[in-house]
Amino acid sequence: MSSSQQRRLLIVSNRLPMSVVRQGRELKFLRSVGGLATGLASVYRDYEAQWIGWPGLAAEELDEGQFTQIEERLDRENCHPVLMSGEQMDGFYHGFCNKTIWPLFHYFPEYTVYNDHSWQAYRTVNGLFAEAVLKLARPDDIIWIHDYHLMLLPELIRRDLPEASVAFFLHIPFPAFEIFRLMPWRQDILRGMLGADLIGFHTYDYVGGFLESVRRIMGFEHSLGRIKVERRLVQADAFPMGIDYQRFSRAVEHPEVVKEVEDILAEAEGRDIILSIDRLDYSKGLIQRLEAFERFLELQGSSGKKVTLILLVVPSRTEVDQYASIKKQVDELVGKINGRYGSIGFVPIWYLYRSLPFNPLVALYRVARIGLVTPIRDGMNLVAKEFVATKKEGLGTLILSEMAGAAQELGEAIIVNPNNKEKVARAIKRALEMPEEEQRERMTKMQERIRRYDVTAWARDFLERLDQITTIQQDYAVRRLTPEHRDEILAGYRAAQRRLFLFDYDGTLVPFADRPEDAVPDEDLQDMLARLAAEPRNEVVIVSNRDRPAMTVWFGHTDMGLVAEHGFWVRERGGEWELTQPVNSEWKKDVRPILEHYVDRTPRSFVEEKDYSLVWHFRMSDPRLGEDRAKELKDTLLAMTTNLGVEIQEGNKIIMVKFAGANKGRSAVRWLAKEKWDFILSAGDDFTDEDMFAALPVEAYSLRVGLNVSRARYNLASPLEVRSLVRALAG
Repeated sequence: MSSSQQRRLLIVSNRLPMSVVRQGRELKFLRSVGGLATGLASVYRDYEAQWIGWPGLAAEELDEGQFTQIEERLDRENCHPVLMSGEQMDGFYHGFCNKTIWPLFHYFPEYTVYNDHSWQAYRTVNGLFAEAVLKLARPDDIIWIHDYHLMLLPELIRRDLPEASVAFFLHIPFPAFEIFRLMPWRQDILRGMLGADLIGFHTYDYVGGFLESVRRIMGFEHSLGRIKVERRLVQADAFPMGIDYQRFSRAVEHPEVVKEVEDILAEAEGRDIILSIDRLDYSKGLIQRLEAFERFLELQGSSGKKVTLILLVVPSRTEVDQYASIKKQVDELVGKINGRYGSIGFVPIWYLYRSLPFNPLVALYRVARIGLVTPIRDGMNLVAKEFVATKKEGLGTLILSEMAGAAQELGEAIIVNPNNKEKVARAIKRALEMPEEEQRERMTKMQERIRRYDVTAWARDFLERLDQITTIQQDYAVRRLTPEHRDEILAGYRAAQRRLFLFDYDGTLVPFADRPEDAVPDEDLQDMLARLAAEPRNEVVIVSNRDRPAMTVWFGHTDMGLVAEHGFWVRERGGEWELTQPVNSEWKKDVRPILEHYVDRTPRSFVEEKDYSLVWHFRMSDPRLGEDRAKELKDTLLAMTTNLGVEIQEGNKIIMVKFAGANKGRSAVRWLAKEKWDFILSAGDDFTDEDMFAALPVEAYSLRVGLNVSRARYNLASPLEVRSLVRALAG
């Protein structure tokens, strides 16, 4: 990555990889061993990396000398602190992040609190981060923002650094539209995220939820995850985060780990160990997991004494009411199960309520016969991958919730619905009885996968994808009609003696309307076209898919050439309409019932009939339903119209069936052949205009409205830019 070595990478997250804690009057600096810090450490070799985040202490806890001490110490680690007050942290982190975003995005709307004060704190803190980034950023930096704490930050940076390379990764689930729409500030959050060039998620399910929300809330369309956001392209994609595989795999041979393993096995006295490791959180399904284990013990009877569940619960957010309630429920349920099924010398559940250092944690993974990972909802869940990485001999079985992002990769695990306690209990029994050969086969496949796509590969894959989308954006930027290109067109126009203009209508000269008949040319458009056509050296032609009657009413009185219905009908300046080729409409009686069936199935859709085409419109329908129905309809029509001599074309919120033969390209050739033009300008907005662009000589100026791949020389953002150019040409 030689080009990358010359660039800086600014990593922005809520917490720095080095935290500051107070011990008496002293400040201590502790390194994080979290997955994000570990993964991003690997890309430090390819980039000059800087990290921006909160150091762990509130601003009022520090005097000026201590803040200077923190800045100087962190600067040696290429880290830059963002300070906030305790009140800001309370509203931002303990409030909006943990009481609004976290429960809603994990599908717990009943726990979600909508508080305007917390929302304002969230906005304020995102602003503080923006100030810190802008203070440090250079024009050619890559800015990589992480997680739900900073979803407004990409847009804030984009406002001041419009050409910056900005990426965002969400480490928790992105919910389905029906859940996300409950958020009162949903537009602000989506707008904030869309400030990035690349938006990453753990799974394609989360990508789908995001894209649907963007389409239905913001109205931005997408193709293959590329979202057209006003004048920019934004890419959304899935990048399943990995672990430091070698660190866990090698750690099992560490003397301290080996000793821990021996001690645990001696204490277990030959019993199979089931391991459950989670933070204290309602999204982890701890209560359901314990109830499923209780059901397993009930099914097993006396043979259940051959199994011990080690339940490691890491304290988390104890100040939140729901977490305190879960802690109480877990304590009571563990006591109940141990009291009911335990005996002298046998305790079914070993319950640890604390965090563990790395080596004792690896020892637990190592001794466990079963990894029981059954969250109700989890963005990824790296515990499942860590468990797999420690099984060097391939023995052991992973039971994994289908609601965890990791289930998308670890399909060889026993996949369960965490709410089906009976199935989870039977999954435990199945795992205990699984033959060693099957265990090895399953485990080996999972290990190969997570070894290849470890946390280093994840980080590099993401940044390479950012480079790709940046290159695509640059390609579009090169073709965008710049002020310099516009001046070149105007100069070419003034110098020319014979000029030809070929204009599409809908989406080019006027915006799309919900109903075609509403897209009437306004007085300003009529005036500028009339002035352009009145110039003796000019030939102006409207090349439209519109029907002949509409074109006659709107432009029949003008001194312009007209093309209707894709070129089936043509009227030269001062002449009459003529049919360009023999056609029939017999096919309509077979096709119309199909389109009407889809009108019945798709509220607010309708069929428009022209002389030689039928068009199914779904612009006013529910966006997702309309797109789904359009795909069905297109497949149905392609299968049923093979021998009817018609073409099926998909346009902007339409499916069109037309008699095969004529197109805008053939119509353009008619005018191109009339004489030798020394200035040609053509403008269009969709696939039907590509035939017209293809027919033009290389020196012609062709303009495509919208950021789409096109044969046209230049792209414009909207019909407003086309009209601005036409107005300038018309004087």
